[in-house]
Amino acid sequence: MSATMQLDIVSAEGLIFSGKVDRFFALAANGEVGVLPHHAQFLTTLKPGEVRTVSGDEVNYFYVSGGVLEIQPSVATILADTAIRAKDLDEAAANEAMQRAKDAMENAKSDLDVTRAQAGLAEAMAQLTMLGRFRDQLSKQGLMH
Repeated sequence: MSATMQLDIVSAEGLIFSGKVDRFFALAANGEVGVLPHHAQFLTTLKPGEVRTVSGDEVNYFYVSGGVLEIQPSVATILADTAIRAKDLDEAAANEAMQRAKDAMENAKSDLDVTRAQAGLAEAMAQLTMLGRFRDQLSKQGLMH
C-alpha cells in the first residue's frame, strides 16, 4: 500500500473535498507545485486555477479562485474564496464573466478598476482553461463524446 496524505479543500461556502490522496498539484504563486506524502512543511499563496488530486487511478479536478496552501506533516489544506469541482463549472457563466471583465477594462476610470477587471479576467480565463483540460482528460478516458 502506497503512502497517502490527507487533503482538505475549503471554500467560503464550506468543505469541498476531504480525503486521502497519493499526491496533488496546485498552481502556486511561483508556478505549479506537486505535493507527495511527507512533503516539507510550507505555506504559499495560490493563483486562480486547477487543483488536481490523484488517488490510485482516480484523478479529480477542482477550480480554486486563488487562496492559500498549507502543508503540514500529514495534512495539506487549501483555503480558497471559491472552490468548485471541475464537473460543476459553468462554461457559459465563465464566458460571460470574461466578457464583463473585458468590458470593465475598457471602461476603467482608475487603476483600481483596471486591477479588479484584470483579476476577474484571470479567474474567467483560468476556469475556461481548466474546463478545456478537464474535457481533454475525459475524452482520453473515453468518457466524453
